[in-house]
Amino acid sequence: MSRKRKNSDSNNNEHDNKQRQRMTTYHLNNIFQTTQQKLYDGSKNFFRKLKDAALNNGTKSNPMVSLCSSMHCTVSIISTCDYCEKQYCSNHLTSCSQSWTTMVSVLHNSLFLCLLFFITTINTEEVFPCNLTANIDEQNFSVQYEAKAIQDEFIVQFTGYYNELTRSNYLAHVFQRNHVFDYEIVKRKNLMQRYPSDFDIVRFNNDDQVIEALKKHPLIRAVNAHRQIIRHIHHAKIEGDNDVNGNRRKLHRSPPNHIRIAESLQAPKLWKMGHRGAGIHVAIFDTGIQDGHPHFPNIAEVTNWTDEKNDHDTIGHGLFVAGVIGSNKECLGIAPEAQLHIFKVFTNNQISYTSWFLDAFNYAIVKKVHVLNLSIGGPDFMDQPFIDKVWDLTSNSIILVSAIGNDGPLYGTLNNPADQMDVIGVGSITVDDAISRFSSRGMTTWELPSGYGRMKPDLVTYGSFVRGSNLVSGCKVLSGTSVASPVVAGAVALLASSVLHRTPNIINPASLKQALLASAHRLRHANMFEQGHGKLNLLRAFRILNQYVPQASLSPSYIDFTECPYFWPYCLQPLYHSAMPIIVNVTILNGMDVVGEVVGQPQWHPQDSNGQHLELSFDFSTKLWPWSGYLAISMTVHRTAAEFEGTVQGHVTLTVESPAKDSESFAQRSDLVLPIRVRIIPTPVRSHRILWDQYHSIGYPPGYFPRDDLKQKKDPLDWNGDHIHTNFRHAYEHLRNAGYFVEVLGQPYTCFDASLYGNGLLSFSLVKLFFNFFKGTLLVVDPEEEFFDQEIAKLHNDVVNNSLSLIVFADWYNASVMKRVQFYDENTRQWWLPETGGANLPALNKMMKPLGIALGDTVLEGNYELGEHMIYYASGTHIVRFPADGYLIYRPLNDQGETIIQMPVSPHMPQQRHLNLEDHERPKKPQIDIESIMKPHPISMPILGLVESAGGGRIAVYGDSNCIDSVHLVRDCYWLLLALLEFTTSSRVPKLFLQLDENRQMDLDVPELQQLNTSRLHIFSRVIEKNPLDNTTRQRPLPQCIVSKPVKSSEPLANTLPSNMNIMKYQNPSMPNEDDTVVASVMIDTSETSSRFRKTFFSLRNPMFIPILFGSFGVLCAFIIFCRAQLYRLFIFIFYGNGFYDRRSGSSRLKQITKHKQYHYMTALNKP
Repeated sequence: MSRKRKNSDSNNNEHDNKQRQRMTTYHLNNIFQTTQQKLYDGSKNFFRKLKDAALNNGTKSNPMVSLCSSMHCTVSIISTCDYCEKQYCSNHLTSCSQSWTTMVSVLHNSLFLCLLFFITTINTEEVFPCNLTANIDEQNFSVQYEAKAIQDEFIVQFTGYYNELTRSNYLAHVFQRNHVFDYEIVKRKNLMQRYPSDFDIVRFNNDDQVIEALKKHPLIRAVNAHRQIIRHIHHAKIEGDNDVNGNRRKLHRSPPNHIRIAESLQAPKLWKMGHRGAGIHVAIFDTGIQDGHPHFPNIAEVTNWTDEKNDHDTIGHGLFVAGVIGSNKECLGIAPEAQLHIFKVFTNNQISYTSWFLDAFNYAIVKKVHVLNLSIGGPDFMDQPFIDKVWDLTSNSIILVSAIGNDGPLYGTLNNPADQMDVIGVGSITVDDAISRFSSRGMTTWELPSGYGRMKPDLVTYGSFVRGSNLVSGCKVLSGTSVASPVVAGAVALLASSVLHRTPNIINPASLKQALLASAHRLRHANMFEQGHGKLNLLRAFRILNQYVPQASLSPSYIDFTECPYFWPYCLQPLYHSAMPIIVNVTILNGMDVVGEVVGQPQWHPQDSNGQHLELSFDFSTKLWPWSGYLAISMTVHRTAAEFEGTVQGHVTLTVESPAKDSESFAQRSDLVLPIRVRIIPTPVRSHRILWDQYHSIGYPPGYFPRDDLKQKKDPLDWNGDHIHTNFRHAYEHLRNAGYFVEVLGQPYTCFDASLYGNGLLSFSLVKLFFNFFKGTLLVVDPEEEFFDQEIAKLHNDVVNNSLSLIVFADWYNASVMKRVQFYDENTRQWWLPETGGANLPALNKMMKPLGIALGDTVLEGNYELGEHMIYYASGTHIVRFPADGYLIYRPLNDQGETIIQMPVSPHMPQQRHLNLEDHERPKKPQIDIESIMKPHPISMPILGLVESAGGGRIAVYGDSNCIDSVHLVRDCYWLLLALLEFTTSSRVPKLFLQLDENRQMDLDVPELQQLNTSRLHIFSRVIEKNPLDNTTRQRPLPQCIVSKPVKSSEPLANTLPSNMNIMKYQNPSMPNEDDTVVASVMIDTSETSSRFRKTFFSLRNPMFIPILFGSFGVLCAFIIFCRAQLYRLFIFIFYGNGFYDRRSGSSRLKQITKHKQYHYMTALNKP
């Protein structure tokens, strides 16, 4: 079962095999011994055995087949274990009940790697994401990153580190055998010239045969395009922030609270204990630093990896980042005695290249730095050389900290490399502990479409209005995740300096991440894709790290679909029988060694008999490298629970082993336990079930896929994954609020049973007629992928014969417009053309052709009314063919495509992948008025069609998807989506469409839409590939359907645990701070703590509640029995007063009490 996003290149398997072989040879290669330590001392014997086994078997990579396969599919989940906070940690090697000092838990998530883009804005009065430095004034900057492949330049990666002459001979041998003599090995003039390297930059004509020949060389691992990274800085007027729903909100203009970061994290308490970062080397990859700056007496080295002659930071971003980590004066850094290694990898024009980073990364390995901060990132996670080098960094025990991105509040906007398992991804919060609006959100999109994304960021910390070093002297204030990242990097350096004395050394990427995540404080009202594990808590992390015992952990440490809002979106929709599998991606973090393995198979232990209703299947990385792996859990409901309603819980157990240390004779072992709780309901009626087509969406970064709205200036690339939980999150929440259940289809149409959504199993006509009132719907939104012929045939049969309904939200497509939005990049010396339009209308028309429906290539834009609603039609298409008995809605809209085609050509178009009229404004010249060139005249076009097939299935087609997409949303149309669903899921026609009375049929030409000849869609597609015989495209073989194979349930694990352990006590709503010698003065919210205590203690889920309740009742009864005489007299006094005995009758049995005794008795009662 695949849970990872796969590269569509045909050489992917070869690349993986060479990469695995390189992982073995890399650690054993003697050439690089003179410049760096071996990977990890504890893994020498492990790798030696692997290599010997490979030689004995006559193969070079089979023993490592799955060693790094997990890196292509990762999952994020955290383990939280804190004994002193009453958190259970049976998912760790040592039980909490055994020792206080072994209580730690946590994990982190991260994945591949690359480099691209990071947006940031700066202002002295407003919170803007910032990725550059400027003086405190009224100027606002916007920074964008983008990566572009350089034409005819390739990075050739080798399986080991070789000197320059050896690498040159290897390349010359391949080129000569292929009769290529016109090639050039680019000389790299930097410090790594003196050391062996594992790559070269080669220029030659882009010939597929030559590239394949290079890849087949046994010592060449991969060949990839060389990329240029550009950071654009835009000056703009200070404006209000745009909300995702299009409403503008003015930012707060009052003076902000500037954060003194060291004091806010209580770092001075650790300074007083003698921990100030001494002995820790921190690498900062940024824009350089100013020479002789008074804030930095502890700069170990400044290196320049750009093509500029000096290493000065004229922007100020790199200097600010360095100040947050290690400034010694004025605005103090967190680790003021840490040794700073400054790497200038961006020019003053904000340009960098992948090769600059690769050389700089290699040098960081040579210098044996401990921590590396990257306040940069971007959505491109397929720059394979960059990703491989990040793995090299972490496998050499370098702790990599990176900013998660400034693309919030949208979901699915995580930046790379922060979204990788082996990297600590950092998000931002405000001084009020609220998630910063600009901070990027999860989930990761690598695993789509077949799997599900991982939890990111890993944690959050202050990133708004943080004080740091200014260019010349003094301090300034910046905001952004690029500020939050060095906060965590400084904290890591400070923490690492506190355990330098420990033997053996426990400083590694996994252990530090475990300590940070286990100690993070959970924020209320934020979900796991916003905050990760919570807010950084430096003092608690210090205590946990100093008690740390090497172990493995899970991230998250538990799964609870009943806990909202933290487990959003899982907690919004319960499970039921026959639904598509629910996938949870859990990260395995291995703090024992850089390598490890999962022993045996994970096991499912239901807690009670109801646990048999939940079926689990697992896909996991048997080999963990570097420091991490994944566990993908697929959840379905057994058919016996079709009518069951209730909560199911249990445990998943697995074991992780790592090689023994040199001083030990036994392998290191960690037994993990993952508590699970889900809610199951009876299977909903068909009319409430929606199937979301995820398989036919292609996410960035494969190629140039433009935005759906051609007017958008920012974020021109469609890179949010088009998932119901990312950029269509608001549409998902509207559907759930309306009572619909949304299932995600990550496979071809041939892999779902339409009878579960239609009426395919009903043969009796009257019964079938009755059930026609209840129809499920397939929802196809903005597809870029092609369709298999088998899919088209099955969909037609499902709609016509099985009463399956279909809703299509399309988008623009026009070959002439696609050519116009191309641009020539003078830096990379190539033209950039879109691979398709806003949607792949040629493929969509092919899919709908059997249904008698087709869409045209006119690009329409404008506002129109539908009933009482106003809609903005943003770069949509129109209908050109529709069944005669269908229903069409016409509206007058502007021909945006014709306007774009008539635009004047600028020879120096900005190097941005978007089209905007303002982009053609030349400096110091008035803006071109497109309206004066061509006055757009509205034309009436059919944009919405409704029809019912003969078999009962209903079809709705709308030409624009922007109104349900949260990205740059101008005016939403969720009401239209609900109205269309009312039409397709029932036998009714919504009142909205009954009032329009528009049933005209069009008389339009039906153009045959074709892909551009320059389209490289076959490279990124899962459906088509290039035919080497005639250079055309052909369909790939239809992939087999992924069928979950549930594991057999084991005995309930709860029976083997201590009686006072409740499995759901793994949950960590918001841990209180410890009141010990280190954190005695930490401020906590006592009201929140007491409220949380009451909810936790006075609950039937608390195993101690019932015994304490009965015990208290017994004590009360005993007190009443033994003190009944005194209580009786007290009650008499309360109700009758002192004169009761004087008023008694003569026949009363009560003895008269004397005044003396009465006074003595009352005096005793009044005593405290």
